[in-house]
This record gives sequence, structure tokens and C-alpha cells, in this order.
Amino acid sequence: MNKRTTGEKIFAVFNTLFLIALCLIFILPVWHVAMGSISDPLKVAASSGLILKPLGTPTLGGYKLIFQNSAIVKSYGNTLLYVVSATLFGLVLNILAAYVMSTKNLVFGKAFSMFVLFTMIFNGGLIPTLVVVNKLGLFDTRWAIILPGALSAFNIIIMRTSFAELPTEMLEAARIDGASDFKILMQVVLPVSKAIIAVIVLFYGVQHWNAWFNASIYLRNRDLYPLQLVLREIVLTSTENAIVADADGQDVMIYRPLIKYATIMVSIIPMMIIYPFVQKYFVSGVMIGAVKG
Repeated sequence: MNKRTTGEKIFAVFNTLFLIALCLIFILPVWHVAMGSISDPLKVAASSGLILKPLGTPTLGGYKLIFQNSAIVKSYGNTLLYVVSATLFGLVLNILAAYVMSTKNLVFGKAFSMFVLFTMIFNGGLIPTLVVVNKLGLFDTRWAIILPGALSAFNIIIMRTSFAELPTEMLEAARIDGASDFKILMQVVLPVSKAIIAVIVLFYGVQHWNAWFNASIYLRNRDLYPLQLVLREIVLTSTENAIVADADGQDVMIYRPLIKYATIMVSIIPMMIIYPFVQKYFVSGVMIGAVKG
């Protein structure tokens, strides 16, 4: 092995310290919320600094209170429905669009690519989109959350680049054997594109799990609210009063921080569990097409 120079050693030290500091910046807020969510509500209300360990006797009372509230349970189910259906629907549309655009003999292929790129820079804006959603009869329905963001120009470009780099000999061999484009896509392209598919699933899943703005614009029926919109109300307003209104003989003000912390943890735990399983695909998938030989 080549001996590292002094400059490389200094860079390695500063790089390590920088990454450690970056990890602390990302981890500390989550740890603070996690510890606060299982702490004694009286001590949490009196605390003003970082909570690095449970204050008082650890308790799951905050989680019990939020899951006793029908609005949160229903919004959690809505979010799961939106994430699964919107991810699957968007993935299918993006795969079809990316495959068509990746074919070498596509008529006006460059024009289609420029059109997709154009939408990444310019769009109709909020008011025209709202008018379209309303005219299509999607307003105040679940489809208003699923359909408008189904196609993503960014995801199409990433997936098209991945498909375009597949060996042309492999695709031509399938065509010589009489395979149709749909059969080539399903039996040749997709089995060797698991990495980029996992990346797109992750993108869509995180996007729809964290989404609240479109729901606040398109939805008026509270039974259709996603979890993030309910969480926003809890964090920014006094909605948590309704959650703890049945607390026997207790001051509802005491429970506000605990409710906020517990609700935030409930909203981020699923993504924290899923991400480690798709991380390896995320790294390899994003790098596909990044370096040209």
C-alpha cells in the first residue's frame, strides 16, 4: 500500500471530524424527540434544554394517548394508503415512460426528452393545478393526492438513463427471439434494474410519507387527512387539546410536549426502519449513469 502524505492524513482527520459533527447534527434532534416522548410529562414541560435521557420514570403514556385518538389512527391509515398506492401507480407510469424514452429508434425521442426536461424548470403553478384538479372532479378525494404527482420528470430522467445503459445486444437478442417490447421490459429490463427501481420506490415513498401541502390544498374532509397534516396541526396549533381532553384530573397543558414528541416519532419511525434495507440499492442506483466511460 502507498504511504499517505501529510496532506492526506490531515484531510482524513478533518473529514472524519466533519462527518462526526454532521452525524451529531442529524441524530441529536431525533434523539431529543425520542427521549422526550417517553419522559415524565411534568419534567418535559419544565425542561428547556436537550433531552439526552428519559426524564423521570420512562412512560409510553404519550403514545397511548395519541393512539386513543381516532383522528390520528385514521390519518395513519390514510398515509399508508397514499404511500403504497401513489408509489405503485407512479412507479408503473415512470417505468413505462422511461422505457419508451430509452429506446434508440423512438421517433422525436430528443423532442420528448426536452419536453420532460422543460417541465423540471417551468410548471403551471399552484392555481392552474388546483383548477385542473377541480375540473377533473378530484377535489376532496383520495385521487387528488395520488394522481397529480404520479409522474416525476426527475425520476423519469434517472430511470431512462439507467435503461439506456443496458447492453443493446441483450435487447436485440430478445427481439430476434420474437419478444415484444412489453415482454422485453418485463423479462429483460426490469430484472436487471432492481437498484434503480428501489431508488424510485424510496423517492416516491419518502415524498408521499412526508407530504402535507397538497392535502391541505385539495382536501376538506378531515377523514381523508394524511398523518403529516394532522401532525402539523398538533405541532403548530392547539389540536392536542382534543387528544388529552379525557385525561382525568390532569392539566392538558402538561401533556402538550409529550403529545408532540410522540406524534413526531410515530411519523418518522417507519421511514427509519425501511431505509436501511434499501440503502445499498439507493447508493448503486443513483450512481447508475453518473459516470460515462
